[in-house]
Amino acid sequence: MTFIKTQHNRRSFLKVTAAAGGGMLIGFNWLTSCTPAVEEGVAIPNEWFDINGYIKIGDTGLVTIYSPNPEIGQNVMTSMPMIVAEELDVPWENVVVEQGMLDEDSFDNPQFAGGSLSIMLSWDALRMAGAAGRRMLLEAAAKEWGVAVSDLTASEGMIKEVNGTRSIDYGAIASRAVGIEVPEELELKDPKDFKLIGTFQKNVEGPKVVTGKPLFGLDFKREGMLYAMIEHPPAFGMKVTDFNQDEIKGMDGVTDAFIIDTAYADEGRFDTNAFNQLIAIVGNSTWQLMQAKKAIKANWETVSPLENTGSHAASLARDIEAGTTQEERTDGDPEAAFAGAAKIIERTYTAPIIPHNTLEPMNFFAHVTADKAELIGPTQTPNNLKESTAKMLGIPPENVSVAMTRIGGGFGRRLYTHYGLEAAAISKQAGAPVKLVYTREDDMTQGTYRPAYRSTYKAGLDENNNLIAFSVKGVGFREGPVFPNRFPAGAIDNYHAIKRVSPSNISFGAWRAPRSHFTAGAEQSFLDEVAEAAGKDPIELRLELFERAKNNPVGEKYEYDADRYAGVLKMVKEKADWGEEKPGIHRGVAAYFCHNSYVAQVMDLAMENGRPKVKKVWCAVDCGIVINKEGATNIIQGGVVDGIGHALYSELKFENGVPASNNFNSYQLIRHSQAPEEIEVFFVENDISPTGLGEPGLPPAVAALANAMYKATGQRYYHQPFSTSNQEQETEALKG
Repeated sequence: MTFIKTQHNRRSFLKVTAAAGGGMLIGFNWLTSCTPAVEEGVAIPNEWFDINGYIKIGDTGLVTIYSPNPEIGQNVMTSMPMIVAEELDVPWENVVVEQGMLDEDSFDNPQFAGGSLSIMLSWDALRMAGAAGRRMLLEAAAKEWGVAVSDLTASEGMIKEVNGTRSIDYGAIASRAVGIEVPEELELKDPKDFKLIGTFQKNVEGPKVVTGKPLFGLDFKREGMLYAMIEHPPAFGMKVTDFNQDEIKGMDGVTDAFIIDTAYADEGRFDTNAFNQLIAIVGNSTWQLMQAKKAIKANWETVSPLENTGSHAASLARDIEAGTTQEERTDGDPEAAFAGAAKIIERTYTAPIIPHNTLEPMNFFAHVTADKAELIGPTQTPNNLKESTAKMLGIPPENVSVAMTRIGGGFGRRLYTHYGLEAAAISKQAGAPVKLVYTREDDMTQGTYRPAYRSTYKAGLDENNNLIAFSVKGVGFREGPVFPNRFPAGAIDNYHAIKRVSPSNISFGAWRAPRSHFTAGAEQSFLDEVAEAAGKDPIELRLELFERAKNNPVGEKYEYDADRYAGVLKMVKEKADWGEEKPGIHRGVAAYFCHNSYVAQVMDLAMENGRPKVKKVWCAVDCGIVINKEGATNIIQGGVVDGIGHALYSELKFENGVPASNNFNSYQLIRHSQAPEEIEVFFVENDISPTGLGEPGLPPAVAALANAMYKATGQRYYHQPFSTSNQEQETEALKG
């Protein structure tokens, strides 16, 4: 057993009061809006007993476990309750999972979906919640039978005497745990004793998703609510001055139309408040509002330069040398090492602006009254939305409630709360509960985009083809793409990395695996080219560098663990039989560390009818302890498909501040037929606390694809997307 102090979570676990039905309630107030999904097994209870903020136990032994974080498709609504159930020691088939309400003060743990941090940040708290419940049930049984807790054992939802015959199930003893305090130390299981963690479990909401049950924000309805839509400026750099308000208000189904100003936008999303001013239309149906949007005649004022793709490229080319430096690192004397190098390789890589294109359109419900606001919908950052809404409306944060629905895709798009703020502002001005719904065109033309990036990599080899110098400089809008303290920092004596930023008035933000998705593609493609110049196998070159980092670290501390990094590369080498020749198959490899996890991939690609087709991808993953291998496998597979599709096709161009594409008829995403035929995932087995998983599978896919395509075509791919005409060396067969 592992013992862990409860002190840092004491505020959460020690608020014990009597609950309805004689049970026990500890400090949380959750929204319990989901319908139990137990199909067979333990009967639905007549009475429920609240054990703590995560757990309530029914008199039949059925257990409800609340999942605190937003569910965005990363499957935390399954994996988080699995952690609680493991320490509680209850059969998984006896568990009902429900979405928790936002309550960070009581929860004492951040409730958000982003940065692949949900499990990593909640691991201890979730384990303690389960262990605390188990301990309290044991204390109740010990008191009931007049024995010591050490004389009892709890397993599979039952408490038994160690040396006796008495037993009692959790449901029968739950009501008698009222008033029992959580001890200063809790016993946590040794990972080798896990029975549920590390198994394959289906998504608890899978049946609801595939049968169309109302789960998503777009599904939410309330009697008496109105619908709302927005019209934003036609170009970044413009603001609205007025519009044909009376005409729009007179249209069928329209109840109101006005200009809103959210005033308090998400920090970092906009450089000017001009973009907070929108035309809002309120009415009875989305169809009627869409017709009203078409009839809008507005006057727009230009308030900042109208940017275009050409000016973006020029800005990045300029600011990679002259932009504001955000971070820099130098080891040794790179300048002197390059001067003495026998061979120098220097390459520049670029990536364009791309939107998120979440399947579920942006939407939010809001009901604002004189001093309160109720918000319901899909958000990755519910607490940020709560605080921002309170600030915008000028009311206390405790008067704002946020209920999380299941999210139909986010990838960083729903980290930003502007659409929730817009719903609140519209509800306040309309004096009614409203459901704001974006069209696809609204989202694609006024998104929070993945920035464009530019990086230049340079390597110096000595006469024996040893890598003696390495440099990288990169620039991006909003934030540069370079991570100075990641690999190969620490592996090369003479090393320089610099990250710079370039200004823009377009709204940029996090996009799945922010910056890493571009940097992995560039860095790992470049390393393959360096390996070729050195006459070395690309895996062996990387392993040599990891060994140098492990044995001869230089300069400041670097962020990665060289052993774990090398471990996934060795694993994927073995699983994919690297070095084996396959007729008609061209292989690429890449490995990358981000979001505290390590992923290596080997990709097999064939040319079919002149076009690249990924046949199989092998993935080796080290993310510490894997909670649910079913969900973990799926999310790595999804990241691979996402990485391949966006690297091949995705690009949003701008002309005079206007995005050139506004829907999928002109913006290409990967098709089912273009996805890999097979993706096999392997996990490193260890006892390290779990780390990120939602994002690390995507970045190496970009580089593995580029390296495989080079083997297939003999051409290097320096500019994303790979299948468009910005590849100076591409063939006609690789287009679109």
